[in-house]
Amino acid sequence: MTIRTYGTDLPGLPPGKFAGKLIVVEGADGSGRTTEVELLKNWLEIQGHAVVDVGLRRSNLVSEEIDRAKQGHTLGPTTMALLYAADFGDQLENKIVPALSAGSTVLADRYIYTLMARAIVRGASRDWARKLYSFAFRPDLVVFLDARPEILLHRAIGKYGSLDYWESGMDLCLSRDLFESFFLYQALLSQEFAWMEKEYGFHFVDANRAPEAVHLEVQRLVAPLYGTRFVEPRRPPRGSAPRSVSRVPRRAASA
Repeated sequence: MTIRTYGTDLPGLPPGKFAGKLIVVEGADGSGRTTEVELLKNWLEIQGHAVVDVGLRRSNLVSEEIDRAKQGHTLGPTTMALLYAADFGDQLENKIVPALSAGSTVLADRYIYTLMARAIVRGASRDWARKLYSFAFRPDLVVFLDARPEILLHRAIGKYGSLDYWESGMDLCLSRDLFESFFLYQALLSQEFAWMEKEYGFHFVDANRAPEAVHLEVQRLVAPLYGTRFVEPRRPPRGSAPRSVSRVPRRAASA
């Protein structure tokens, strides 16, 4: 990938290209994002590509501090944005740059776009958010898994048994009702992702479908990055009976 940021050049990086590639999978909780990242990682590794995965709150520097700060439900929006920016910056320096330099594919389970959207709906300006993450690399591909809010709600309840305080935007005081706050918060985030689609080149994928269907579409988007054409696996025609396997009868045991 060509070394390009969103405005702020990183010191110590010579102009040119990385041997590796940066692929981002974005989407709300419940969109099937983490499942797709796992499927895509396995598929890429089968194709012979080394893969390093990154995501939110995975740095050695501040990830634990972010978790502790969120437990009290008192984390201010600016402090939250800066902590997440520090988390991303640490991973960029210590995980993303080394992996790309070594020729690996970096697969990001969320990237700066979720962090920007969260900061903006909590009062930050779009320009401030752009500048905060202007040091981030431009990915080779950004896939956004788009699912309806009611699907997200159903999956979240099914997986966790309840809704997350922060993922429901309860800190914004949109509503006293957790479920209503969730839908209002998702609507605000969707407004931010809408303008990002054009500015940052999102590829929206319908995530209301089964994981297998989503994965096939993502594979079609990813394959050209490696100079290959994705060939969809052949499926047996509907209604066809499974092929029978002939068996040779065993000889009767001699008396």
